[in-house]
Amino acid sequence: MRQWLIAFVMLFAVPAWADTRDPGTYFFQPKFGDFRAELDTARQQGKKGIFLFFEMDDCPFCARMKATVLNQPEVQDAYRAQFLVYPVDVNGDTPMIDFQGRETTEKAFAFANRVRATPTLLFIDLDGKPVARFTGPSRDKQEFLLLGKYVADGAYAREPFAKYKQGQ
Repeated sequence: MRQWLIAFVMLFAVPAWADTRDPGTYFFQPKFGDFRAELDTARQQGKKGIFLFFEMDDCPFCARMKATVLNQPEVQDAYRAQFLVYPVDVNGDTPMIDFQGRETTEKAFAFANRVRATPTLLFIDLDGKPVARFTGPSRDKQEFLLLGKYVADGAYAREPFAKYKQGQ
């Protein structure tokens, strides 16, 4: 009887697994270490800007975001349609070039952008200026999609995200 119960539960659990995709492959894009050049790419591709996901190893909130939000095909498709999407390791010593063309490391870049908690979600416009920041994990997929819409529609210039959420 127990085996039948497990088989029955697995029958309904498998489709939930099949509806997710690895965020490392389908959400984040490969970065080449030059955010100034990435801005040119974003302009050429007609994107609204660049989305940065500041994270660190062993961050439970980053892991939760990846396991419950960033692995959703709807999220991946929506964000990649509007933004170039990159992770940034707040403890990383990987050399990079920032939006102003300065050589730095991921760790120093995170510090310069006042990232003090992970995850920190930062949206950069096509001029290389931060336009919206969200610290901590989003509550769920819907809130994260709404955050992307808030930035893509330019609502960040009119009102804070909390007020925008109330109006939706």
